[in-house]
Amino acid sequence: MSQESVNSFGAKDTLEVGDASYEVFRLDKVEGSQTLPYSLKVLLENLLRTEDGANITADHIRALGGWDEKAEPDTEIQFTPARVIMQDFTGVPCIVDLATMREAVADLGGDPARINPLAPAELVIDHSVQIDSAGNPRSFQINQDFEYQRNNERYQFLRWGQTAFDDFVVVPPGTGIVHQVNIERLARVTMSRGGQAYPDTCVGTDSHTTMVNGLGVLGWGVGGIEAEAAMLGQPVSMLIPRVVGFKLTGSMNAGVTATDVVLTITEILRKHGVVGKFVEFYGEGVGELPLANRATIGNMSPEFGSTCAIFPIDDVTLDYLRLTGRDEEQVALVEAYAKLQGMWLDPSAEARYSELVELDLSTVVPSIAGPKRPQDRIVLTEAKESFRKVLPTYVKNAEGGDVEGASFPASDAPAQGSDPESGGAAPATEGNGSSRPSRKVSVTTDKGTFELDHGHVAIASITSCTNTSNPSVMMAAAMLAKNANERGLKAKPWVKTSMAPGSQVVTGYYDKAGMWPHLEALGYHLVGYGCATCIGNSGPLDDEISQAINDNDLSVSAVLSGNRNFEGRISPDVKMNYLASPPLVIAYALAGTMDFDFDAEPLGQDSEGKDVYLKDIWPSPEDVERTISESISRDLFVADYQDVFAGDERWQGLQTPEGKTFAWDQESTYVRKPSYFDGMTMELTPVEDISGARVLAKLGDSVTTDHISPAGSIKADSPAGTYLAEHGVERKDFNSYGSRRGNHEVMVRGTFANIRLKNLLLDGVEGGYTRNFLAGGEQTTIYEASEAYQEAGVPLVILGGKEYGSGSSRDWAAKGTRLLGVKAVITESYERIHRSNLIGMGVLPLQFPQGESADSLGLDGTETFDISGVTELNEGRTPKTVHVTATKEGGETVEFDAVVRIDTPGERDYYLNDGILQYVLRSLVTA
Repeated sequence: MSQESVNSFGAKDTLEVGDASYEVFRLDKVEGSQTLPYSLKVLLENLLRTEDGANITADHIRALGGWDEKAEPDTEIQFTPARVIMQDFTGVPCIVDLATMREAVADLGGDPARINPLAPAELVIDHSVQIDSAGNPRSFQINQDFEYQRNNERYQFLRWGQTAFDDFVVVPPGTGIVHQVNIERLARVTMSRGGQAYPDTCVGTDSHTTMVNGLGVLGWGVGGIEAEAAMLGQPVSMLIPRVVGFKLTGSMNAGVTATDVVLTITEILRKHGVVGKFVEFYGEGVGELPLANRATIGNMSPEFGSTCAIFPIDDVTLDYLRLTGRDEEQVALVEAYAKLQGMWLDPSAEARYSELVELDLSTVVPSIAGPKRPQDRIVLTEAKESFRKVLPTYVKNAEGGDVEGASFPASDAPAQGSDPESGGAAPATEGNGSSRPSRKVSVTTDKGTFELDHGHVAIASITSCTNTSNPSVMMAAAMLAKNANERGLKAKPWVKTSMAPGSQVVTGYYDKAGMWPHLEALGYHLVGYGCATCIGNSGPLDDEISQAINDNDLSVSAVLSGNRNFEGRISPDVKMNYLASPPLVIAYALAGTMDFDFDAEPLGQDSEGKDVYLKDIWPSPEDVERTISESISRDLFVADYQDVFAGDERWQGLQTPEGKTFAWDQESTYVRKPSYFDGMTMELTPVEDISGARVLAKLGDSVTTDHISPAGSIKADSPAGTYLAEHGVERKDFNSYGSRRGNHEVMVRGTFANIRLKNLLLDGVEGGYTRNFLAGGEQTTIYEASEAYQEAGVPLVILGGKEYGSGSSRDWAAKGTRLLGVKAVITESYERIHRSNLIGMGVLPLQFPQGESADSLGLDGTETFDISGVTELNEGRTPKTVHVTATKEGGETVEFDAVVRIDTPGERDYYLNDGILQYVLRSLVTA
């Protein structure tokens, strides 16, 4: 979007590249710019180009040039991303909201056509494919048939959006995962638009938008609400962040994968503490990393909590752009622009960084992570021991007491996902002398009769953007499968195996290298191009296996090559989830259990009866690299992306409504007009203090947006399941919460409905339940309690612990919270995106005083809450704290000053407008 800059610093200049000429804004005109980190140089250019003398001033530019790397962030700036990228789970509600805003603008006397993306907006449909079929040559076709049947209404709606809105394109289903399509096709690295050249930057409605950081593109995940505002020309309000310099030295050893590196980095940075900070990689080791490895690291930025995890531009970047089919003019522009602006990697330079971290890549060892958080790294050689240590906390008979004949560390506290009731499975003593809980159950399926036990791997899936973008780990997995197949090894019959690559290019190089027959021999047939298992679309297990798990409360495992392993996310039947590299996913499918030592135990026997160990079939890095160089070429990318927005006959044949406003179908259970703007006027309603509020849920630490708003399957007996049944939807057609995000009626009923949620108002109960204090404290669903409270005019609060709202940038976690009638959330700390999303929906985020918590203050959630001092916001200032009085049933009170987490003036404006979309609407109408 070209706009006239005030140009206070005389930075406007011309860059000639070949026959083309571009207007640019030179950073060297600003004092201090030369020693800024790469990421802040990108922000500085953004300010120079969009300087308007009002929202973006010369003082902002000077503050960024003269950035004090050691200071705590306190200077607010306005960042204008070059484009917005979405996936369909989060994109559908965005387009629903834009369609609704068109009508609201008309109601307020404005022009509906004003609601149009002002920056390029791109949406990739990748979250809707479910693995209904796996291990079958027809699995891809079967799953795509189901996908179109289930999502026809959503896809019609998105096709309408593609025609109704300018500068909005949709990449149809079956193409690839949004982040991989972003790095392989959509990312420009350097934008050229309106005669200007400037850095490609983006915000995305998926937290793993940071994958594009591997290309040197500054971008991160935001909630859908912020993305909509960015599409409509609203800059992203932010404080100039602290930047952590992460120095990489050395190079990776044989047998170590990009997955191992990123799990190590995740563990290091979680311990260091990088929430709300930028992370930037530098040093000699950066040049040792292929672009795909950089993208893998960038992808996992949300798992370590940073806003971004970025790499500068160098020859590796240019080579990747050429490989993936970008034209030479674009590659030349990227190089010339980066070198002009001091954005080209200098391995010997160290910019001004706020904090320093270092990793010698040669010290990284094979690893997995789990069983419920990406940062909980386990060295592979210690995986069996780690599994045995944690298993008792997932097994009923070990909860709260010893298991007869077994010895477990007393310090093993029950994990989320454990159950306090006691049961009666007999322990088994293993051959190595140690014991572990065991409950062997005989199961018969069409694959034969076998015994299922705690820790058995029920799902082993190669899936997700993190790793299926990376040829080194994907080819290593295929070659391991080849070696295993040639030695006569098979996946265990209870393992659901699946292959969901990030783009069609993977299929191309597997075909060229002759790898598919070997993968398929182990059950790794193509199931779809999409997020699949990593988003919770793992599909059903065999009925007999599912029944055995649930009837006997077996704690089985999933192993996936993804980035997320939160509780209740992967499958409702699976309690323990482990992240691993693609070759290790296959290794665990062969082993069939987490209770396995790859060094000491054979995976099976070959045709001659000889034991085969993992080391015998692990491909050498040299062989992997040789096979990659022989099978991956530019023409694969050019062919797959030449007509990326057109889609197949099925996409093109969708019946699509026409017109600038959408014709809502009152019978639809997928796409409904939300109520956010009902009764809205141009005048602001002053914000009020909160009085007489009740606690809807009291939650512990590390509550994720998956706990708050699950994406996976909808249970028949849940409020959302009941709603769908009442609207004539059969159980088999429920689809997932993620696919129904265009229907607020389903989503509000699904808020806090995760099957593994622990509401501490209840004892030992998991799921979306609470106590209704208007009915004597009886147990009911969170949705039904919310209905009762709202009918009685009682406001609600949520109490939480540390890292509240970590995980996905799920706007429905905030939208659902708002629609349940929650006025304030009080926690010990927040993850960045969810806190801003709450403000974007008009919910007040508060924090307990430093060092205090609900428990330390003696709050059990039965209290009535009064919050005073909120009205100070009406006077144009944000109070540092508000006063909270919690009154217990006996009349005694607990009082404390809660920190107000409205961090910028822009956020205050959003809160005063009752939400960011209301703020944008009023701005557009007055403009």
